[in-house]
Amino acid sequence: MRMDQSNTMRKNKLKTWLIPGVLGLLLFVIAACGGDATATPETGAVSTSAAETAQATQRVFPDDTAADELVAAQESVMIRIYQKALPSVVNIQVIQGREGNDGTGRFPNIPGIPDDFLERGEGSGFVWDTEGRIVTNQHVIDGAETVTVIFPDRTQVLARVLGGDPDSDLAVLELLEDVEGLVPIELGDSDDVLVGQLAVAIGAPFGQTFTMTSGIVSAIGRTIRGSSSQFTVPEVIQTDAPINPGNSGGPLLDRHGRVVGINTQIISRSGVSAGIGLAVPINIAKKVIPALIKDGKYEYSWLGISGGPADSATAELMDLPKGTRGALVISVSQDSPAEDGGLTGSDRVEVVNGIQYALGGDTITGINGSLITDMTDLIVYLTNNTRPGDEVMLEVIHENGTSEELPIVLGTRPG
Repeated sequence: MRMDQSNTMRKNKLKTWLIPGVLGLLLFVIAACGGDATATPETGAVSTSAAETAQATQRVFPDDTAADELVAAQESVMIRIYQKALPSVVNIQVIQGREGNDGTGRFPNIPGIPDDFLERGEGSGFVWDTEGRIVTNQHVIDGAETVTVIFPDRTQVLARVLGGDPDSDLAVLELLEDVEGLVPIELGDSDDVLVGQLAVAIGAPFGQTFTMTSGIVSAIGRTIRGSSSQFTVPEVIQTDAPINPGNSGGPLLDRHGRVVGINTQIISRSGVSAGIGLAVPINIAKKVIPALIKDGKYEYSWLGISGGPADSATAELMDLPKGTRGALVISVSQDSPAEDGGLTGSDRVEVVNGIQYALGGDTITGINGSLITDMTDLIVYLTNNTRPGDEVMLEVIHENGTSEELPIVLGTRPG
């Protein structure tokens, strides 16, 4: 009986001790998990990652509707550009004749037609006016015997070449049949183009007709040489919108669907888009195309020099006044306006630190009161502001450091 009572008392004492201990341990664990207690590295890593993931999810997608609206707005702009410009864009199929071709695009009735009897080419273009004139690149239709213009609705019409200008790489076609509902493309102003703005190209890359690609204007004011010309095209627009074979002659558009350039070249080691596409500015086309329609050609003013930039290194080597910048005359064409006006080209070449410098020529620092800082400035001024027969006043620094104003009557650029 005493033993039973003793055991019962021990059990009661054990319960009395265990209950507070267990409660205390439970409270400690709860405090450790929910309070500021330091966790082990493993536990801390898992807990922090989960919390950051949850917060990041909330930050990135605060409102799915708002995100959709932003994407929809961008898509809306792109769709609007395509739908506005597409009716004005054409695909151009060219058959370039070989000897014996009758000009109709059909094989003459002779046996053993050679493999190179006909060559086929392809490019793009756009509707210039309601009279059936189509603008494209000169190199697209060069040597063409038969030209077919294909519209987005698959209408096919033969065309003839009205005129071409190798110097700007522009050409005009005229449809040989009337087409109802022609939609001339809206012309923009390439002088207003800014680096960073949206750029959209529509054309037929690798024969994939009426394809739209997009990017931005990467640079402005580039100077390139026409595909079959010794003269350069100024103020060219550079874009990273993918431009590939078949895009040539197609429009480069702004976000309003207005053409600001005519896609003409790419810089690439592989022959396909490497992110450097080049477009002739539409403002040059505004000068050239009307003349091609009227006369079949465009006449540029001509000074008759080749040159380069006169920078600080050149000025120092020639002992010119400090800070002299301009267009250094390297060579003067025989019987040219420049020769008649008294301009002098370089007479020697010096190599400094592995770099060749043409020295000894005149440096043109101004024309008609406009500042000239390099050869590009001079080309831009002559292209945009002068015509054959105009007299210009050149501000020149001679090799001996003396300055002079030379009046020169411009000629017509030779073909």
